[in-house]
Amino acid sequence: MVGREKELRIRFAPGRCELVEEDVDIPSRRVLITGATGLLGRAVFKEFRENNWNAVGCGYRRAQPRFEQINLLDSIAVHDIIHDFQPHVIVHCAAERRPDVVESQPDAASQLNVAASANLAKEAAGVGAFLIYISTDYVFDGTSPPYKETDVPNPLNLYGKTKLEGEKAVLENNEGAAVLRIPVLYGEVERLEESAVTVMFDKVQFSNKSANMDHWQQRFPTNVKDVAAVCRQLAEKRMMDPSVKGTFHWSGNEQMTKYEMACAIADAFNLPSSHLRPITDSPVVGALRPRNAQLDCSKLEMLGIGQRTPFRAGIKESLWPFLIDKRWRQTVFH
Repeated sequence: MVGREKELRIRFAPGRCELVEEDVDIPSRRVLITGATGLLGRAVFKEFRENNWNAVGCGYRRAQPRFEQINLLDSIAVHDIIHDFQPHVIVHCAAERRPDVVESQPDAASQLNVAASANLAKEAAGVGAFLIYISTDYVFDGTSPPYKETDVPNPLNLYGKTKLEGEKAVLENNEGAAVLRIPVLYGEVERLEESAVTVMFDKVQFSNKSANMDHWQQRFPTNVKDVAAVCRQLAEKRMMDPSVKGTFHWSGNEQMTKYEMACAIADAFNLPSSHLRPITDSPVVGALRPRNAQLDCSKLEMLGIGQRTPFRAGIKESLWPFLIDKRWRQTVFH
């Protein structure tokens, strides 16, 4: 289903250009994405838009000009955009996701991760929109993986606690909502620091300096494109089946420590890895992390939902623009 709408387009003719009104097709399925300027939000926005959804993204600090600028702590602004746009689906990607930042700014993190999520859930219920709340594997303590959706959470750090509180607030205020727990993400970053995976690339590339890499915590790096596909598939399944709700898990299936990820990155780009040093002790600084919070994804898989990009292929696609030795690009991509 599509609607028709007028749009101004520039038409070029010999010797001149003119502004003309043209009919454009507007998809009838509407989705609102919060945190659309972030790593995951950008991928979710793109996935829906490329699959015949009318997608509106909102951000805050980096919103202009592509996305709506909305402060999610401003309940009136949130109410207005939801009532004006009347989305069928809302994907709530916006969060403070950096554990050490949450520890140092607990009140601000709780406002965004819990209070804003509760309000969004209420507003979504008010217009009958299906809300997907993005959560984390850090709701678990990592002592007895793999974790099913029914397993009892026990977050070790404040980030995990605020996201778990956000889950509860969402489901209390909107019984038809979904919670999607995911692990560490990577993808097409705007800067390397956007992901805990891609941020390692500089240490990999500067092989003249030895670098200590964590070899204790077991991670499951997951491509944001895959999470975006899962969000869209979940939304489309829900459009046909109102029983699709509650908590779900999605994750990549390649288990790696940060040291192993760094070695895989080096290998993908034919770079040396002998300067990378595995540290097998548990980290002593920063927020506590779970040792292995592997997520069991069989519930989504049973619904026929899922997509997984092999890590080496995904990381190569994500990181090659940040390669310092430009000669390598020519040999691999030409």
